[in-house]
Amino acid sequence: MNAIRTIIIWALPVLFAITLHEVAHGWVAKKFGDTTAQSLGRLSFNPIKHIDPIGTILVPIVLIIVTGFGFGWAKPVPVNFNRLLNPKRDMIWVAAAGPFSNLFMALGWAAIMKFGFVLSGQSEWISEPMILMGKAGIIVNLVLFLLNLIPIPPLDGGRILLGLVPIRFSDILSRIEPIGMFLVFGLLAMGVLSLVLNPPLQFLVSLIGKIYGLPI
Repeated sequence: MNAIRTIIIWALPVLFAITLHEVAHGWVAKKFGDTTAQSLGRLSFNPIKHIDPIGTILVPIVLIIVTGFGFGWAKPVPVNFNRLLNPKRDMIWVAAAGPFSNLFMALGWAAIMKFGFVLSGQSEWISEPMILMGKAGIIVNLVLFLLNLIPIPPLDGGRILLGLVPIRFSDILSRIEPIGMFLVFGLLAMGVLSLVLNPPLQFLVSLIGKIYGLPI
């Protein structure tokens, strides 16, 4: 019963986090000249258009049951970097749009959590879900923000790095992309990612808590 309750609490924050992350990529790509995502109907806030059966459903549910919190991924929004006005430069903005949308969503969920505390004691039936979902939304979005900034292609941080380094180095980095996710999962399995991500995650959670006056 506790697992079902936890899944219900985390479902909406996870779904919003990964859906808006992908829409942000497509929206910024469109602004810089690539309408691929728009032509394929991926500039939509309808989660069904972005759901990946494994990354959006299976992985988050397993993580929630096993660890008590979850994150996942959606089907990547297609971006044709060759259609961007300045491919090397604009790649940075398109890639950064995803994780920074998660940072803004974390702030939005903090506001929801704060409002939940304001209602606490008056409307418990609505205040408690707001508080619990707000906390879940803060955590999942900060995890996605930090995880996606890791400079390993095809993560967003890797694409940002590709846009920043000279072409001769970006060619070398591009060769890593086919095995990039295997590297990420390997680092996750060895506990390296936890060691790297936990300090900035705790810092950001604490900072948001102080800004909004929340007991996170």
